[in-house]
Amino acid sequence: MDRDKILKMGVILAGIVVIATGLSKYLRRDSMSLTEYARLQNIPLTQSPEPLLTAAPSPDADKTSPEHSSSPFSPDPETENDSHFAAGSQTPDPDSSHTSATPRPETVLSAPTQLTGASLNDSSQLEQRVTLEEGFYYEPLSTQLCRYITGISFPASEGAADESAPEITFGELRYVHILHYDFEGNPAEGELICNEFIAQDLVEIFYELYRNEYQLEKVLLIDEYDGDDNASMEDNNTSCFNYRPVEGSTSLSRHALGLAIDINPLYNPYITYAKTGEETVLPTSAAAYADRSVNFPYKIDENDLCYKLFIQHGFTWGGNWNNVKDYQHFQKAK
Repeated sequence: MDRDKILKMGVILAGIVVIATGLSKYLRRDSMSLTEYARLQNIPLTQSPEPLLTAAPSPDADKTSPEHSSSPFSPDPETENDSHFAAGSQTPDPDSSHTSATPRPETVLSAPTQLTGASLNDSSQLEQRVTLEEGFYYEPLSTQLCRYITGISFPASEGAADESAPEITFGELRYVHILHYDFEGNPAEGELICNEFIAQDLVEIFYELYRNEYQLEKVLLIDEYDGDDNASMEDNNTSCFNYRPVEGSTSLSRHALGLAIDINPLYNPYITYAKTGEETVLPTSAAAYADRSVNFPYKIDENDLCYKLFIQHGFTWGGNWNNVKDYQHFQKAK
């Protein structure tokens, strides 16, 4: 190929390149890069304009959303460090101080109270209420509560001048509200009626029992059992005031003055002894717990926290009596 032809081909190729370049610029004059598009749309460069996949949420994400909110029994954030109530903490040493080793959140009973006395008193005695800690208080009996117990735990009096008038008045009684752990280990409400003389003792004792997760199966007014002490004992109900005589006697019990209390009575029975050596156990279903040399749950003896607290508060224990044994019974002289 001669030199002229080679030069002509070079010129033609150069012209093709120039034309192609110009045409390309003309076709791309309205286009933009992804970077330019992102800048105009205010989209971060690391994010696709319309992502097709959404990452799965982290397991710890959105813990404050309604789906992850706490249950009704969860502590209030403002009281979760309250050392007086510690669900889930280790049981404190019974001989330890008032401050638990592990602070625990306040126990919140979200459901409305089912206790008869609490419902009848409601807030009518609020101005006279004496509170030790939340859930532990005592106060006078409302008119409604007095009417409820009249004819059951409190005798229906025919008048102050009558010889059969009770030896105690409504004004000397106090309604006591407590919290306790039941036999399933769950916090529960409890209530008692007692003499005003021991009301402060009871809220302090039951508060310490609660702090140490001492279990009481139930704590209800004896009126829930129509004033029947045997029925209450059979149901292992812890109770206090009941205007009645001593079992097998015409003398008034200390319960009649609101100065005695029975704790977990099914496991701590009342035992009398005949001259022949035979023993009678009340309640009758508690015969298996009459032998106090045997170890079993809920037994009160001199090593038991309940015993220690009542003795510290000046009570005497029926388990130390000679002629009869009343292992459930604590009473205080006025």
